[in-house]
Amino acid sequence: MSGISVATLADARRRRSARSLAVLALLSTGLAACTPPDTRPQLTQRAPADLGLSSAPMPVIDPAWWTAFGDPQLDRVVADALAGSPTLDAALARVRQAQATLARRDAERGPDLTADVTAQEARISGRYTIPPPFAGSVRFLGNATANLSWNLDLFGRQRAAIEGARAALEATALDAEAARLMLAGSIVSTYAEVARAERVGALAAQTIATRERAVRLINVRRDNRLASQIDVQAATTLLAQARVALTRAEAARVLAVNALAALVGRGPDYAAGIGATRLADPAGLPLPATIPADLIARRADIAAAAARVDAAAANRQVARRAFYPNVNLIALAGLQAVGIGNLFDPEAGTLGAGGALHLPIFDSGRLRADLDNATAGVDVAIADYNTSVVRAVREAADALAAIDAAANEARAQAAVVRGFAETNRLNAIRISAGLDSRLSGIDTDIRLLDAQLAEATLAVDALAARARLAVALGGGFDPSRPTLLTRTPTP
Repeated sequence: MSGISVATLADARRRRSARSLAVLALLSTGLAACTPPDTRPQLTQRAPADLGLSSAPMPVIDPAWWTAFGDPQLDRVVADALAGSPTLDAALARVRQAQATLARRDAERGPDLTADVTAQEARISGRYTIPPPFAGSVRFLGNATANLSWNLDLFGRQRAAIEGARAALEATALDAEAARLMLAGSIVSTYAEVARAERVGALAAQTIATRERAVRLINVRRDNRLASQIDVQAATTLLAQARVALTRAEAARVLAVNALAALVGRGPDYAAGIGATRLADPAGLPLPATIPADLIARRADIAAAAARVDAAAANRQVARRAFYPNVNLIALAGLQAVGIGNLFDPEAGTLGAGGALHLPIFDSGRLRADLDNATAGVDVAIADYNTSVVRAVREAADALAAIDAAANEARAQAAVVRGFAETNRLNAIRISAGLDSRLSGIDTDIRLLDAQLAEATLAVDALAARARLAVALGGGFDPSRPTLLTRTPTP
């Protein structure tokens, strides 16, 4: 202390204090410039109360709800589709993509270790950091280093990116669940069309047999001069129409089984193996009087839309935190030398460690635009969620209305069938007593067959509506029950 005056020490302290204040002022200015704007999403998610849904409990639906139709062949077709449909293959592939994205985001949190090796002959500048005798000469330059870098993520940008990737993975897995349900629903609906074609074809065949009897009777009457050729022609034309109806029914069945094969992911050989349908009334499927509020929680597509809202919100946080500083730790160790013989010299070792700070101060508005874009993305996700909710409620309401309409029409049509059946019975008595002709009985048979055709069509409509309702109510999806798709590793 004897050689240094008190004034000199005080002056040094003042200079250090001034430098510290300057650094603090610079950091304060930089951090002030890094404050993100306060932009917020404008939309909100729809609640069940907004749609007037009832507080009644959600009916329980078996995840294998199609088995309620009591047709083993339908069960087999659905199982085949769920095991090998290209639609599901694509959905599962998207799940694997989302899993890889999440793993990539999680890996960015850890340190990064690399190795760099370079070897070259070069003329060393005479006016740079290397002194003579190497300066100005051509020398071998060797470098072999191991480099470590680690982003500290002090402001949580990487954490937000991981949360966004995790929510996107959840949405993709839920999409796959929704795809499974839609595939099963499409198969049941198409299978119902096979049943419709079979029932129409069976009644068309009965109509053909009845029309053929009519043609034979009219031919006999014409031979006995009790009918004209016009009557014969009219009866023959009606027979041809019945045959056309049978041909159309057979073609409709072929198209329906081909559609089933396509849904399963198979070809004509699979379609050829589909036999007669045996659909029964699905008494085991629930039939609520109103749409329960729990519907929103029991639809995989709505859950997927909600997960996408979470993903968009996390991506917005990524954009917000891009305004804050980015701090990296860096270190290296290795060998550096001028001259090939010096590379492995003990003095060629190099070692370094430090930090790097990236501080966004001015970027011409790029970060602000990214944040605005991400904020709008949240609104898009919310709008998609609300659309999914409204669509789900409408699908359930439409299915309930279709079931009610089919039931009312079926009751009315059953009365029509009973009326024609009674007319047919009374006509048979009159014909047996010789009070009417057999041709009159054939006409009553035709009217009864037409009524039975309408009844069969209404029955298939009712079955299809029950299937649509099962799908609209979520098809047994339970968000609390883990599935193969949602059992993904959590980083």
